[in-house]
Formats: sequence, C-alpha cells, structure tokens
Amino acid sequence: MAAHIEGKGIVTQDSAGLAQKGGATWSHVLIADNQDAIRTTRVSMAAADLIIGCDPIVSAGKETLQRMLQGRTHVALNAYSTPTAAFVKNANWQNPAEQCAADIANAVGLEGLSAFDANRVSSQVLGDTIFINPMLLGYAWQKGWVPLGHEALIRAIELNDVAVAQNIAAFEWGRHCAHHWSVVDSLLAPAQVVQFHKPQGVDALVAKRVAFLTDYQNASYAKRYSDVVARVQKAEAAFNKTSLSEAVARNLFKLMAYKDEYEVARLHTNTAFLQKIGDMFEGDYTVNYHLAPPIISKTNEKGELQKQKFGPLMLTGFKLLKHFKVLRGTPLDIFGNTEEREMERALIGKYVASIDDVLAKLNADNHALALEIANLPDAIKGFGHVKARNVAAVRSKWNGLMEKWRNH
Repeated sequence: MAAHIEGKGIVTQDSAGLAQKGGATWSHVLIADNQDAIRTTRVSMAAADLIIGCDPIVSAGKETLQRMLQGRTHVALNAYSTPTAAFVKNANWQNPAEQCAADIANAVGLEGLSAFDANRVSSQVLGDTIFINPMLLGYAWQKGWVPLGHEALIRAIELNDVAVAQNIAAFEWGRHCAHHWSVVDSLLAPAQVVQFHKPQGVDALVAKRVAFLTDYQNASYAKRYSDVVARVQKAEAAFNKTSLSEAVARNLFKLMAYKDEYEVARLHTNTAFLQKIGDMFEGDYTVNYHLAPPIISKTNEKGELQKQKFGPLMLTGFKLLKHFKVLRGTPLDIFGNTEEREMERALIGKYVASIDDVLAKLNADNHALALEIANLPDAIKGFGHVKARNVAAVRSKWNGLMEKWRNH
C-alpha cells in the first residue's frame, strides 16, 4: 500500500509452509519504480535485497537462505526464537537461535546482518508480541533498507485501520532500536538490583530438600533422604570433592518427591500458588483441572491414561485429599497399588542400593563413573506413560553402568 501511495510498482506473494507454530509464512515483496519493471511474483534465488526475519529458525531455513547473497542482502532479524515442537519429544532439546544467526551471518556476512530481541521490546513496551512485524519493519526502514518513505508507510498503516496507534508505535520503536539500541536496552532493563549468589553447597541443598520432604511426607521420610546423602559426603570427603554428594542430593530428592495424588493436592492448595493465580487474573474466572486419576480414567488404544476435565469443585477435593498423605506407601494407600506408583517407589530403593554399592568401592579412579551412576535419574522426566518410557530407557543404561562398576 505504501508503494501504491508513492506510485511505484508492487507485487506480493505469500507462501505458507509447515512449521512449529502452525505454518511458517514467506511474504515475497517486489517493489520497482513502475509495474512493467516487475516480471516475476517471487524473489529469485540469491536476489533478496532485504529479509525481515521475524523468526530465526524460519529465517535460517533453506527456503530463505537460498535468497541471500553476500554483498547484496541485508537481514533485519528478531533474535528471539520461539521453541519448536521438537522440545516435546526431545527432553534435551536446545533452542538453535544462536546457530541460526550464525548461519545467516555466514550467508550475508556480518555487515549484512543486524538483529535485536524484538519479542522482548514488543512485549515490554506494547504488551504483546503480535507487534513484532511492524517493529522489524521500522528497524529495517531506519537502517535504510526499505525503499519507501516514512509518510507513505505510516499512511498505509492508517489505511489498514487495525490497531493503528499500536502498529505505528511498534514501527517507531523499531526505528529507535536501530538508531540507539543501547538506550532502548537500558530503558527495558529491570529496575531492581540483580544479585549474584555463590552456588549452594551440599548442606544448603540438603537443608532445603529436607524441609520440602518433611512437608511432602514427614520428618522420618526426610531423614531417610538426609542419611543417604550424609553417607555419600563422608565417603567422598577423602577425595576432597563434593560433586557426587551434590548429584545424590539432587537425584535422590527427585525420586523421593514423586508427584502422586496427595502431592498434587498439596501443591494445588498451597496458599502462595492460589495467590499467584489470583494475581494473574482480574474479575470472575474459573479454574479447571485436567487430570488422569488412575482409578477412574479411561485409556487409549495404547493403554495410556487420558486426561479429563474437572471443574472448580476439584479444589475442595484437593483440600481434603492432601491430609491423607500419611497413607502414602501403606496398605491403606488406595492410589499406591497402581503400576506407576509401584515403579516410583521401586526406583527409590534401587537408587539407594546402587549408591550403597558405589560407596563400598569408591576411590579416586572410579569417582567419575560413580558420578555418572548418581546422575542417572536426571533423565527420568515427565509423568504417566511419558515417565514410564523414560524409566525403561534409563533402566538399560543403569544396568550397564552397574555391571561396569562391579567389574571395575
């Protein structure tokens, strides 16, 4: 529209693909002094003068990289990358935003790439990341990469007649980010003083988790945890190390604090949690709970429990259920006989037994192997059938490492 206002030729074409957020979109925009000068509907290979990259992953994809040419192409890039669906299946997934930026820089050269965290600016200044697009347009325009006048662009936003004030503000904030990013960055910096603390020692780790496990079950249950860690600390002291003790402190706690029905009830009725929900919403609102109670839930064709929706009355049930945590692990525990709960209790015993085996032969030479064994539960993630799959994968490695330990 801005090009039309200026009497220039314009052709646009949107092409959609499949991506993590429901479909990545490439908008091919060709602008010329007159319409006859445009003889195609898409930007050709190695022919892009400007790429406005709202997402690093899409911007570094093959479809986009093929349009780049060092010495010609400029890229205005949003440095923030939304996590893809891959993180759901891969517990160790890492956001590739930095690698994407590196790939783009390799294609256009460092002088051709300019980036900033548009998500951060848009959300903090305008309250919504939906304004990233006009913000990046303003950023690119300020850099001198958009062959259109300011007046025409603003008029085009007005003619679109959708959130006009916010879109113009986003465009202008993008210009500020391009012209003096350091000033914008300082304005968005948190007002409070950031204090850096030294990493917690083993004793602090244990004390925090003892308090949690006492609330989770009781003091006796917490002492069972601290006694195991104390044995590791005593054995490891001879080597002037604490890494094994820290690993056991973290991983044994993870196994002992498994989230069963009683714990879910305790956490959901926590006063601080309820206050946090209240602070997030105004007016009338309803809290629903999506749960898969083993006793009443249906299963799918794979035998996996399926979640059901429960209304606000479930909070009353939680308030009652949390008091029955004393039954956890006893013959009266109506939830304790499920396959998942039996597995979780068995993991605790197996881990403690493995640590005791490790301590019996621990020396400076096998300390690294001991640490690997101690960190095994770290790979056990999720709940229900997801957790069961992870446990099955870890068990194989667990057995192999213990066999290696015995033969060491």
